[in-house]
Amino acid sequence: MKARDLTELAVRNLREAILRNSLTTLGVAVGVASLVAMLSLGVGLQELANKRLSGSGLFDAIFITPRSNMRGFGSQNRGAAAPPAGSLPLDEEARQKIAQIPNVIEVYPEIRFPTEVRFEGKPHMTIVAGVPDSSRNGGSFEGMKGQFFSGPSADQAILQIEFAKELSDRPDTLLGKELVLRYAERQALPPDSLAKPSSEKEKSSGSSETGFSIVPHEKKLKIVGIVDTEPAAGFGGFGRGRLLIPNDVAQSLRTAQANDLRDVLRGSNSKPTFMSLTVRVKSPKQVQAVEDEIKKMGFGAFSLLDATRNLRLIFTVFDLFLGIFGSLALAVASLGIINTLVMAILERRREIGVLKALGAADGDIRKLFFAEAGAMGMLGGILGVAIGWFIGRLITWGTNFYLHRQDLPGIDLTSVPWWLMLGAITFAVVVSLAAGLYPASRAARLNPVEALRYE
Repeated sequence: MKARDLTELAVRNLREAILRNSLTTLGVAVGVASLVAMLSLGVGLQELANKRLSGSGLFDAIFITPRSNMRGFGSQNRGAAAPPAGSLPLDEEARQKIAQIPNVIEVYPEIRFPTEVRFEGKPHMTIVAGVPDSSRNGGSFEGMKGQFFSGPSADQAILQIEFAKELSDRPDTLLGKELVLRYAERQALPPDSLAKPSSEKEKSSGSSETGFSIVPHEKKLKIVGIVDTEPAAGFGGFGRGRLLIPNDVAQSLRTAQANDLRDVLRGSNSKPTFMSLTVRVKSPKQVQAVEDEIKKMGFGAFSLLDATRNLRLIFTVFDLFLGIFGSLALAVASLGIINTLVMAILERRREIGVLKALGAADGDIRKLFFAEAGAMGMLGGILGVAIGWFIGRLITWGTNFYLHRQDLPGIDLTSVPWWLMLGAITFAVVVSLAAGLYPASRAARLNPVEALRYE
């Protein structure tokens, strides 16, 4: 039987029982719609997580601390050995060396300190954090009010929305106004003001006491932006600032840090050191190689690659379970296809007998029923993808409506990529063909003589 004749017969048979075939096709569409809606939720959540993490710069970042910090943290009460005396300091010289490693884009210190801010004569305690200029292209500042810093050395500030509300009942009116940042500057004491070594042991080792003074200073900053969310910055992703300033400006302030007292107690030199550094690489693929190179230099380093691997594993399992539950409706729909085609055999026994009497082979009868099952699967798959996409849009709309009522930014909760649409339609066709396997085989086995005698 020619393909043209086979197609014509299949279309005619589907039209003759249009109500029953339409209901069967609709059952397939509902099954595909549930599958697409559930998987679109999983894909949307994964894309949302990847977008937020990629926008924050955590995928291509490496966090560095002195090796002594990594060994000593959490080990004081477990009898751990003291860190080696020759641990390398994490200072400006180390920063320059790390910046020369291949595939490294930038290396900047994590500067964060609590301080007082005066606005319109009133004091407000807050936490100030330095932000690198590269953050302007990150997702953390999307949708902010105002603008990003005009330059890496601009005396400007971006406020977190909650802190902006503390300064004014109308946060939008803060843009363009000035505030005064009061901070404590670290100044090294001149050598002649330091105490002399108090023991022969200190003299022989060449070490001497070091010290610094704390001098209060003030700096005027212009408010240029207000961000709704707290940017994911900082060592390990915590300790965010409520008042953000350019990182170069934060460095120029030379504010007293927690590690300054540590350096004095350990008898380090007066050269400032960093609590931690953040390294940005060209691509997440180069993170591991750069991290290994930093560890060879004698510093502690870690990245979020392991966490992202676990995140992908979680989303894969999540998508698997969503796909299984969504496929249950499609499996139920396949029973409808079997029922429809079995009923068609009973109603069309005489037609099958005529076809066999005219020379149609068993394979031709099988192909005819397969074509009908495949057509219902194809139409049901296309309709199901459209319904599933519409359900996903409804979920996103409902979620954003709730978020907006809570004064939270909207999100794109679901996503239906092309591979999901194509895969859902293909899956529907395959399930429909599998459902038509038994009816097609049963129709092909009919005895033409008995079929022609059937009334």
